[in-house]
Amino acid sequence: MRTISRPRVKICCISSIEEAALAVAHGASALGLVSEMPSGPGVINEEEIARIAAGVPPAISTFLLTSKTTVEEIAGQVRRCGTDTVQIVDRFEEHYEDLRKAVPGVKIVQVVHVLDEDSVQEAIDVASNVDALLLDSGNPGLAVKELGGTGRTHDWDFSRMIVESANCPVFLAGGLNSGNVAAAIAAVDPFGLDLCSGVRTGGRLDGSKLSDFFAKI
Repeated sequence: MRTISRPRVKICCISSIEEAALAVAHGASALGLVSEMPSGPGVINEEEIARIAAGVPPAISTFLLTSKTTVEEIAGQVRRCGTDTVQIVDRFEEHYEDLRKAVPGVKIVQVVHVLDEDSVQEAIDVASNVDALLLDSGNPGLAVKELGGTGRTHDWDFSRMIVESANCPVFLAGGLNSGNVAAAIAAVDPFGLDLCSGVRTGGRLDGSKLSDFFAKI
């Protein structure tokens, strides 16, 4: 029998210092800051990302979400933004070891968009190179890439297979909210949860929805 523990929570699409403070006050252990993307919500400029990251308490992780796919581009963004973690939302075209050398001390989280059984193998193949995986519901194969923020769930059976097979922490994302999070935890047993639209109303972070969400976990 698996032992299910309380997962860490990352609130994504943080757009201001005020939203960051609200998320932390409700129990978030990590904040997601979204840079330029081909689609999806929550994008803010790098100057605002740097300003928010600089004001976050030291115990809270700050994730830079990047759609860049080369060491030079990603390292440049990380240096400008000052986050302690980089979340690569597309397939990475180069070597993770080179990225670690370029931004020493910065944790690397690779997103895997869970579509089918091939996604399970993709996750297993990359797991040993990163500090964590994040399983989302996008589709990088579309003409306009979906790299997160879809508000859709995916097949949690595949996510559970990844959690059981990968040798690194795994965050679960994709359509999570207070109504389904208990089922998601029971089905997948992830290290962490990641959500954006599930705790927002009219695009703004909603304290009541945050309270409901944390109560359910």
